[in-house]
Formats: sequence, structure tokens, C-alpha cells
Amino acid sequence: MSKARPYSTAISEVHADRVVIRGHDLCSGLIGRISLTEHFLLLLTGTLPSETLRRATDAAMVAISEHGFVPSVQAARMTLAGAPEALQGAVAAGLLGAGSVVLGSAEVAGRLLAEIAAETDIEAAARAALIRLRETRATLPGFGHPTHKAGDPRAARLVALAHEWGVAGRHIAALAALERLVEPVYGRALPANVSAAIPALLLDAGYPAAALKGIPVLARCAALIAHLAEETERRLGFRLADQAIATLAYDGPAEGTGR
Repeated sequence: MSKARPYSTAISEVHADRVVIRGHDLCSGLIGRISLTEHFLLLLTGTLPSETLRRATDAAMVAISEHGFVPSVQAARMTLAGAPEALQGAVAAGLLGAGSVVLGSAEVAGRLLAEIAAETDIEAAARAALIRLRETRATLPGFGHPTHKAGDPRAARLVALAHEWGVAGRHIAALAALERLVEPVYGRALPANVSAAIPALLLDAGYPAAALKGIPVLARCAALIAHLAEETERRLGFRLADQAIATLAYDGPAEGTGR
């Protein structure tokens, strides 16, 4: 008689001759039949995704995967420079900074959009949210960008796709309301960036809100691997560190006066 197991998982079960993923045989039912995006959504939600959700998730991840020498890329490349045998450590270094300011802000913006979308009057809810954030001097997540000052082309594309695919619902409407009202409330233009468009598209497509941060993390992981492969041939990690040293000035106690 087998001993009863006190805990359980609904994601997978591994046997000597097969692997079962959410009720599907991995080898005969999934490998070679579904994409990585579909597999991710199956793992996450327990069911194979609709074509709408699959396309929206793909679009969001492509939009956020690569954006130049951002902090996550610099951290990863400098880590690999110091530990060339630790690809996984370099990838981890790049992902650890995903937070409310950089890379992880889609999660925070998603909570704001969901809060507004849940109200009957989206316009009034958006205005109230903006006033509250401005009065408390809290960050408006998903708005403004140091490079795309006149508007983030990635955000515009995702919103356009939401309408083109017939996905646009209350979360896209909440984003549009915030965009209309941000200048009257804040007194200056503050365009939406990709971190606002991602949750607007995904939440309307049925993506689970609790896993929003997983989108930029999963997508950026792909770009980091590409950067790290390039780092083995074009060694920029130490150059980035040298550049930082060259631009820093010491303003501490004079030599010999410290305690």
C-alpha cells in the first residue's frame, strides 16, 4: 500500500516512462505540437490558450524582450565578465532588478488598470486615480519614458493590435482614459509606455493578473541570453565597468583624515 501524500500540485507528474503536464502527455501530446508560449500558458493556467491569448502574450513578450543597454543587460554582461563560467548567474543578475521602476512596472500598472476597469464609470475612476497619485506624489506606473518622450511606439503598437484583434475591452479603455486625463490632472504630457500597454492588452485577453510580472521576466531572459552569447565575442562587460569608474569622482574625506 502506497503512503498517502499530504501535499499536491496540479502542474506536472513525472513517471519512469512518461511526463504528464496539466493532464497532457508531454512527449506524445505537446512536444512538436505546441509553441513555448502555448506551453507557458498551459503551465500557468492549466489549459491550452485560445489563439487570442496566445497572440497577445507573444506580442507582449516580443515588445518587452529587448530595449538596448538597459540596467538588466549591463548587470548581466558585467557579471559574465567576472564569472564567464556562470551563464545562469549572469542571467539571474540581469533579472534581479525587475521591479516597480524598471522591467517589472507592468505588474504595478496592471493593478491600477484593473482597479479602474472594475468601476462602472471608467472616466471618473481614472480621474480619481490620477488625482490620488498626484496628491500623494506616488509614481504613475506605466507612464513616461526617458527615451520615448513623445510616446512609446511599442505601446502604440500593442494598443493598435488589441483593437485589430477585437481584444480591446475595459482595461484598454482604462488606459485610454488615463492617457486623456493625465495632462489635465498633472499639467504636462506623460505618454503611456510599454509597461502600461502590456497589462492593458493581456488582461483584456484573459491573462491572469497575478502573473503579469512573469511576462517581462520571461521575455527579458531571452534577450539576456543573446547579450551574453555576444559578450563572449564582444567583451563589453569590463568596458561598462571601466566607463563607470571613469565618470565617478571621489568626494569623501581627504586621505589621512578618515577615522
